[in-house]
This record gives sequence, structure tokens and C-alpha cells, in this order.
Amino acid sequence: MRRPVRAAEVLLTAALLLAGVASAACGSRLPESDFERRGTAPAPAGGAPVRVGIITSATSPVGGAAFTGPRDGAEAYFDRLNARGGIQGRRVEVRTCDDGGSGVGNNDCVRELVDEDKVVALVATASLDYAGASRVSRAGVPDIGGQPIGPAYDTYPHLYGIYGSLAPRNGKPGWDGRLYGGTEVYRYFKREQGARTAAVVSYNQAASAAYARLVTRGLKAEGYKVVTEQVDFALPNFRAAAADLKEQGADLVFDAMDTHGNAQLCEAMDDVGAEVTAKVTNVQNWTSTVGEDYKDAPRCRNALWATGSSRNYEDTAHPAVREFRAAMKAGKDGGEKGLSQWQLEGWAAAMWFTDAAASCLTGGGAGAGGDVTRACVDRYMNRNEPYSARGLLLPVTFEERAEPPGSRRTCVSVARWRDGRGWVSQGGDMNDNCFDVPQLAYRP
Repeated sequence: MRRPVRAAEVLLTAALLLAGVASAACGSRLPESDFERRGTAPAPAGGAPVRVGIITSATSPVGGAAFTGPRDGAEAYFDRLNARGGIQGRRVEVRTCDDGGSGVGNNDCVRELVDEDKVVALVATASLDYAGASRVSRAGVPDIGGQPIGPAYDTYPHLYGIYGSLAPRNGKPGWDGRLYGGTEVYRYFKREQGARTAAVVSYNQAASAAYARLVTRGLKAEGYKVVTEQVDFALPNFRAAAADLKEQGADLVFDAMDTHGNAQLCEAMDDVGAEVTAKVTNVQNWTSTVGEDYKDAPRCRNALWATGSSRNYEDTAHPAVREFRAAMKAGKDGGEKGLSQWQLEGWAAAMWFTDAAASCLTGGGAGAGGDVTRACVDRYMNRNEPYSARGLLLPVTFEERAEPPGSRRTCVSVARWRDGRGWVSQGGDMNDNCFDVPQLAYRP
């Protein structure tokens, strides 16, 4: 059974904003939005192109590569789809927009794509500040498979995040401003790896500290002894934190820091000889660049674990994963950027839209009179049927429950980094790696 979005995923913004604060401290500023048009080839004989939009914070204070994975995966899917004849003979025309990581830029992208370009849907959104979400919702434009960096996908109708939602989505986040997340990650490491003591490392910065408190709360709910380590944001002493978590006998290490901070922490852990069962990271860091990002911390690097809600992009035994990898290799950069879990999720989002559009053209229960319209695609998304993108996602649902869940059976995808092998799946198939866990409330 599909779970609601974990706090670790919803509050990914906390760690990302830290990098933004660092950039601002160095005198950087937000770049201007860059609106790029693609897909201008003539439509095939099947009819006019089906136009979709992708909004990405491709340039932002966080860095150029932080948000582009979902876009790249979605574009690869549509390129492959068009090469095979499109949707019932109709090409998908992709319009991309870089919002620059700002709310102003995001509103500009929404205006251009939704109001001027009249896209049928948005796909694989990845925005640091999704300020235009309410405008997308008011226009009735389905936003399919976006990353829940903020609370928008648990707030507005017509927005369908990649991990689903149980919330009413009536204009307020979650239930009266509270979201709920499960403790399945902590349960997994307790049950499968025998972990009992966990360290949570954060900066002395508001967003980082708040996220660390949330992780600490979830760990304590699962019965862990929790060691908290806080380092100075400007002059962090990672060596002292690493030495203390070693002294405390931590089995696991969680963090509320950016990638650079994580790499420095790992180096310090290697320097002091701190060996742990797992240094746990999130889906955004589930990439093939780990070897380079953590090049100076080989022992800690091989203790990195990632958790998420999608099938490991290294799982080449699965046909949908093999197709994704082949398309990325054949894509614009020939796979030179490497692979990431966010790319796979962007690919799944594009597949989701394609299935919705195909249902409009074939009847498929959507009843749209043979045309791909916003309303028809939205009806498909609102079906009371879980969606798994051919097994790439844990089954996703949108239930709009009036009351928040107290507990739920939830599942998790787990992988561990191994030099020479990449990310190796753990715990069996993700659809069987499930736990009955409490759902804890928090404010976004």
C-alpha cells in the first residue's frame, strides 16, 4: 500500500535552502528566468501536437544541477515517445521554463506556460519556490508528478505530486495546516539492520534545526536512543561532531545539511574512525556522482544508504528501468551527466501524463470526446486507482481524506552505495518492504 509523503521528502527544502543562504552570503543573486521553447518539429499525421510544460529551478542559489533531474527524465521520455509516433500519432511538444529558484520567476513561468502557451498540463515540476501553484490550480491545469519540495502538492486541487497525497487539498496545507509523515525509514533500520542508536547532525540555522527536530521526533517514536549534534553554520567543526557520535556508539547518522556539509561530515567520520551501519540520505542525493561527491571519504561513502518511493535506477532486472536507462544514454548528453533517482521519477511523471492523454484519445473511461484537454487529463488523475508507472513507483493514490491518518501500512525503497557497483537495492522488492507505522504531524 502506498504511503503518504515522508517528512524527509516534504522538508527537503530545509537542506536546499541552506545552500541558498550560503550563496547569498557570498554575494550571489538569483539569475533571471530563462524561458526555453522546444518541440517545434512538425506534427505527425495523427493531429496537432499535445503541448505540455515543465517548470524547473534550473538556475538557483542551490546550484545548477540540484533540480534538473526530473526535467531531464521527463524530456527523455517524451523524446523516446515522439520517436515512436507520439500519443496515438500526436507528438508531445515540450515547453520548458527556468524559474531561477524565485517566487517571482515561478509566477512568470506559470503565466507564460499556462496562460500564454495554453499547455494541457505541467509535468515533473521541480521548483524551489512554487509560488504560482495556486494560479495553476485556479486554471484547472493538472500538474503531474511534481517533486514535493514545499507543501503545494498537499494544498491545492489539480496538483498531483509524484508520491501522492491523502490530504483534502482545499487551499490549506494538509489538515488545518499540518502534514503527516510516517516512520518507516527508522523502522526499517531498526528491524532489518538492528540499529538502536541514531545521531542527527544539523547546523545552528533555523531551517536545519527544525528539520533535525522532526527527524529526532520520528526516531524517538521508534524507540531509538538519539544523539543530537549541531555545528556552526559559518565555521562548522565536523571533526568534533564525528568524534562525539563515535563516542556515543551511533549505529545510524541522519542529517539536516546540504551535500557539501554531508561530504565534510563523511570526511571527518573517516578521519576519526567513526564506523556506522548507515549514513542515511534522501532521494535527491541518490545519484551516480556519489564517487566524486564523497571522493575523500571512502569508508563513509560505502556506508551511504538512500531511501525513497521509487525503484532503484540501478535495478536493471526490471524492464521499465532498462528502458529508462537506454533512453537516458541515447539522450541529448549521451548520459554524461550520470543517472539519478530524480531523473527516473521525472520519466515516471511523463509516463503518467502520457497514459492520461492516451485515455482521452481512446475514451478509456475519461469521456473527453476524443481530444486531450485539461479537464480530461484531470479526470484521469482523479480516478480512484493507484498508479505505479509500470512498477517504477510505489503505488500512488490521491484519497482526500477528511481526517488525517493515525497510522498506516507504508512501504519504502532502500539502496546502499557500493564502490564499483553503484546503488545496490536492499530489503527485497520495494512493494514488499512495508511497515505499519504511526503518522506524525508537523507544520511545513
